Amino acid sequence: MDNVKSIRPFIGAADFETSQRFYRELGFKEIELANGFSVFKTGNFAFYLQDAYVKDWIDNTMVFMEIENVPAFYQQLKALNLPEKFPGVRVLPVHEMEWGRECFLHDPSGILWHFGEFY
Repeated sequence: MDNVKSIRPFIGAADFETSQRFYRELGFKEIELANGFSVFKTGNFAFYLQDAYVKDWIDNTMVFMEIENVPAFYQQLKALNLPEKFPGVRVLPVHEMEWGRECFLHDPSGILWHFGEFY
């Protein structure tokens, strides 16, 4: 496993166009790869968004993204007003844990994003 360069999860979307707009608004750069299939990038991190919705899969999908300075990132998330722009989106405040801290974001399909930093 010494050759690993990245990991890119595949996530689905209940409404692909809404999810595209959401992730662009969040700050990711989109590269459309095919009809209903895009890669979203920021820095060295990327994930694939596909026009596929299976309720049990989406309801159980979580992505953890390690970031610096969770409180500052949370303030940036709040400033985007995503819940007002995208139905179903929720931004949850910073939680302190023994290992670090994180805040949470539910995307328009219900996928739960964890944005965290380790102590």
